[in-house]
Amino acid sequence: MAALEIENLSVLFPSSGGPLRPVDGVSLSLEQGEILGIVGESGSGKSLAMLALMGLVPYPGEVSAGRLRFDGHDLLAVSEAQRRSLTGKDMAMIFQEPATSLNPCFTVGFQIIETLRVHEKMDGKQARRRAIELLEQVGIPAPESRLSAYPHQLSGGMNQRVMIAIAIACNPKLLIADEPTTALDVTIQAQILNLLLTLQRERGMALIIITHNMGVVAEIAQRVVVMYSGQIMEERATADLFNAPQHPYTEALLAARPESRIGERLATIPGAVPSLYARPRGCLFSPRCQYATPLTVDTRPELRPWKGGAVRCHYPLGDLTREARIRADRQSDRETVA
Repeated sequence: MAALEIENLSVLFPSSGGPLRPVDGVSLSLEQGEILGIVGESGSGKSLAMLALMGLVPYPGEVSAGRLRFDGHDLLAVSEAQRRSLTGKDMAMIFQEPATSLNPCFTVGFQIIETLRVHEKMDGKQARRRAIELLEQVGIPAPESRLSAYPHQLSGGMNQRVMIAIAIACNPKLLIADEPTTALDVTIQAQILNLLLTLQRERGMALIIITHNMGVVAEIAQRVVVMYSGQIMEERATADLFNAPQHPYTEALLAARPESRIGERLATIPGAVPSLYARPRGCLFSPRCQYATPLTVDTRPELRPWKGGAVRCHYPLGDLTREARIRADRQSDRETVA
């Protein structure tokens, strides 16, 4: 049985013009010990989908799903008390910006110890010893003295390590890392990623990495989910996706990597992720897609099984008939207009 099962997850926010859906029908699963990468531009719904899983979508957001199971628990049926006991203990999240996620009014030691006392029911002395062990485990020097430090007294990399220490304090079965290397220099980024991988291997926990950085995904993830405008566009094994992307959006993301254009002008994706207030009627990527046809503009494709994974496209890149069908669809439209 999969450690995590998500089926048709959506997040809605009410508005005067009707409900807005920043996460729209996301389905994925994760095995225990597996590493999954979720990539896409800002506004793709990556972080919000995982916040919905954690039960942390802010009011007035509404979460719906056909299935939401973690470690045998039906998260749609458990009580609020049961959900809180799972969140932060068996299912933990490293948030995107440690400077705003850590409380500036309390020492880092207090914030780690609080987690241990709430979820593990440790007394003060036990929790303090465990907090020192955790800080040492995440590579913070002189851990005992750091317990009394406030977040503003630590560097960005140190605060990120404190966030990791809090997240792993209760030995979670699933760890979600939301942009864990944002705003860190390259050397510290590598250290943080190596730390996460080491912890994942030692504990056998499932790991979800949310990132803009395709290089990070290529280095550590076993499987990749590509999101765009609240929907999954492609999901495949990492090596397969990098060697032969099947969705035009994935192809464009890979072409925009600096390492793919050494000595050349960097490739870009024209336009921007569509606003929640003005979603295209057809394929959400069609306004920016070089392969767009009247079919893609008018009809939204479904996510379907494809080449060992899944793709949401009328003309997957690995379809040998795609060029002929694109030409035929465009020609048919021209004849209709004429």
